[in-house]
Amino acid sequence: MLPALPPFERSALLLDLDGTLLDIAPAPDQVVVPPDLPDVLRRLRQRLSDAVAVVTGRPVETVDALLGDAVYAVAGEHGGAIRRTPDSALERPRLPPPPDAWLVEAERMAAAHPGALLERKTRGFALHYRGSPDAELAFRDGLTALLGSRDDFELLAGHMIWEVRPRGIDKGTAVHELMDRVPFRDRLPVFVGDDVTDRDGIRAAQARGGAGLWVPDLFGDAAGVRAWLTTVATIGAWST
Repeated sequence: MLPALPPFERSALLLDLDGTLLDIAPAPDQVVVPPDLPDVLRRLRQRLSDAVAVVTGRPVETVDALLGDAVYAVAGEHGGAIRRTPDSALERPRLPPPPDAWLVEAERMAAAHPGALLERKTRGFALHYRGSPDAELAFRDGLTALLGSRDDFELLAGHMIWEVRPRGIDKGTAVHELMDRVPFRDRLPVFVGDDVTDRDGIRAAQARGGAGLWVPDLFGDAAGVRAWLTTVATIGAWST
């Protein structure tokens, strides 16, 4: 049973990507977009007057390559980049990039664990260990040592991933940024996510009078989310 949701006609829908819209894949570049998903998202845009966005740790360019114009706005890199409309330029807050030496060391760590992957982002990077599960603690300890006493970056845990990002941004700040502009302004956010970093988005949605939906408890997995969204897009109302 879903929690109480705001009136559908006054809502905005904010969706995480991996594990929420798309099934988790062995590597980031191996995710598969179900053929009917873009059409479902476009129908949701029509139902919600365009107030549909993806909020993800992935780069905006990756989301656009996967989904095209199916969603109206995208907040990528945990809010480190925002595309507010389908044809607008990226907006980036003033944040430091990681030192080059960190990337060199991250490459070395990934190479030392066959199957692990380094994902570079404009303002951070991530080490994926789904293909090398034994690397989890080595990556955590290595990245912790790398950051040392720096207080302008932080280390985040996710689904088989350790990510380094600048402090001052998260999916919660991304929700607030999106909700302050049309077509999201004057609506109530419904945030759907499945990973630790999505908790910030859920808290922000709740703080603005909306709701947060935790995928593992309510839908089971991304397939469950997609089935729910298909019903919502069809009937034009929240489905419980």
